[in-house]
Parts: sequence; structure tokens; C-alpha cells
Amino acid sequence: MKSSVMIFLVSLSAFTCIGLNAQMTVDSLSTSIDAKSELPPQLKTFLKSKLIPHSTNPVFVKDIQEQNAKKLSPDSIKKADKEWIEAEEEIPLQKEKLNSPSALELKKIAKENPAILESFVMDNQGAVVGESSLTSDYWQGDEEKWVNSYNSGKGGIDIGKSKFDKSSNAEVQQISLPIYDKDGKVIGAVTWGIAVSKLQ
Repeated sequence: MKSSVMIFLVSLSAFTCIGLNAQMTVDSLSTSIDAKSELPPQLKTFLKSKLIPHSTNPVFVKDIQEQNAKKLSPDSIKKADKEWIEAEEEIPLQKEKLNSPSALELKKIAKENPAILESFVMDNQGAVVGESSLTSDYWQGDEEKWVNSYNSGKGGIDIGKSKFDKSSNAEVQQISLPIYDKDGKVIGAVTWGIAVSKLQ
């Protein structure tokens, strides 16, 4: 009986440590956001309370891990990217990424937070895993949003230039953050497009 109790306690301790590793990464992102003087206070608050917690979202983590496990070659990704860009009608890959588990989760999050106008999740090569609306390209690996947030597997924050979105009549600020697995390892990234004027 004592042996069983000890095994349980050791297992529980190991689980707690894994959780702490992931929590430490989230805490470090919040600290980094606080240091970004160019961000308005309401955006910092929104990021820390609503979006940074999703850097360990289990739906994103599982979806990214499954795509990473496929070990897609750079050539196959670029070929798919070319087809994506040149498509005049929706192609199967676009439909897949608009309806993946990550895509459905992003849409759910956006429904709960109307200030989020666009969002997409990327794997460890910058290829789209899921998106709330169709992006102009499939491969984001050559763009700063992925380069700086994935940061060679070290994680980081990318603050894009704000742009005016005609459909929503609002300035949209893109913020890209890393995605961490349960051990605190960076496995991908997510980009959020936020209408700052819609934040309370």
C-alpha cells in the first residue's frame, strides 16, 4: 500500500513539474509583453489575459504535433504554397486548414473575443496548421511573424505593423506568439490580428 502511495506521489510530482515548465514559458511571455513600450495598455492586458494562455492550448498543441510528425519536406511545402497562391477556387488544402481542429478552435476564440479579426496557427516550419479565414499563402516560414515567434525553437514575440482592414473599418495589429507543448518546448506559432479600437 505504501509503495502504491509513493508511486502515485512521484507520478503526481512529475505531472506538476511538466505543468510548471509550460507555465513558466507563459509567464515569460507576459513579462516580455509588459516590456513592449510600443503597445497600448489595453492591448497588453488583452494579450496577457486572453491570448497568451492559448500558447499552451491543447487543441493547437495536438494539431501542430500531428503536422510536425509528418516531417513535410521544404520542397513539398513550397509546392503546396505555390498551388495555394495560384488557386482561383478553393483547393482541398485550403478547405482542410479552414476546418482543422485548430481552425475551429480559433473561430471559437474569436467568437468569444470580437476584437480578434484574424488568426492562424503554424507548425515548426511555418506551414499553416489551421486558420480562421483564408490567408494569402500557405507557407509563412519566410515571414517575420513566424521567424520571430518560432525563433529557431526558442520562442519569441513578433509585433507586426498595424494595417487598416476595410471589411471591419478598423486598424488591425498583428501579434505572433510561440506555441509550447506540455514540456515547455516550442513546437509552432500563432498569429493574432487584433482590432485595438474594439478592446474595452
